[in-house]
Amino acid sequence: MRILIRDIKRVVQVLPEGVQECYSDGRRVRSGAEMSVVDSIDNAYLFIRNGKIESYGKMSDFPESDNRADIVINGSGRLLFPSFCDSHTHLLYAGSREMEFFDKINGLTYKEIAARGGGILNSAALLRDTSSEVLLENLMMRISEIAEKGTGAVEIKSGYGLNAEEELRILRIIKKASEGSYLTVKSTLLGAHAIPSEYRGDSEAFANVVINEMIPVAATEGLADFIDVFCEDKIIYVEPHENHQRQPGDDNENRGKPLAYPASSGIAMLIH
Repeated sequence: MRILIRDIKRVVQVLPEGVQECYSDGRRVRSGAEMSVVDSIDNAYLFIRNGKIESYGKMSDFPESDNRADIVINGSGRLLFPSFCDSHTHLLYAGSREMEFFDKINGLTYKEIAARGGGILNSAALLRDTSSEVLLENLMMRISEIAEKGTGAVEIKSGYGLNAEEELRILRIIKKASEGSYLTVKSTLLGAHAIPSEYRGDSEAFANVVINEMIPVAATEGLADFIDVFCEDKIIYVEPHENHQRQPGDDNENRGKPLAYPASSGIAMLIH
């Protein structure tokens, strides 16, 4: 399939003029100060062959005879730019925590909000009371919404289940949504997002649930592209390296089982 988008008002975020393959140091990506530079081409075309961009440039340089297209799209008066890759989202959720904005405005910290039953624990309670059908319907609606705003790839985390049954339910819903979406959807098991109230004071027991009950099933069923853990003071604790100099506040209350996820799961590891 050959697709031609022609007479585009402006193609945004292209390689600088005169650069054909990559930057001088061999990279094909921008970083640091380079990210503030947005090169573009006015009155342009873009030619796609079998799902991949084959060429682009000024419309006056388009070789009409060599690139007959099966589909021609008129880009007159429009901008064409790369889609966004959203690498950290919680698109699957129930209810709303908008009232917590008042707490933040009044100066409460994240930990103080969580201690009052808000934050992640609030989201988990709302999600557990919502059916899978409703969660899937709302997730598909949100995926469509971000696609309309320019997102082409998205990572969706679990983390609002906080037990094996609910975390795996979330991942299965994300998997079903990814199968019905034209976006690239990556799923992440964020089982260690917060310590549930029933495990408060015993983070080691909850870490065992994540390691022994969540991860093996996610790996066997192919439910997760990544495993993530949220390292926040008194939320989830990761054992420091043996050379770590203990600091004031590194007390026993905040200590838990080292979250050494089994590499045998075959799932890539994240941490934030």
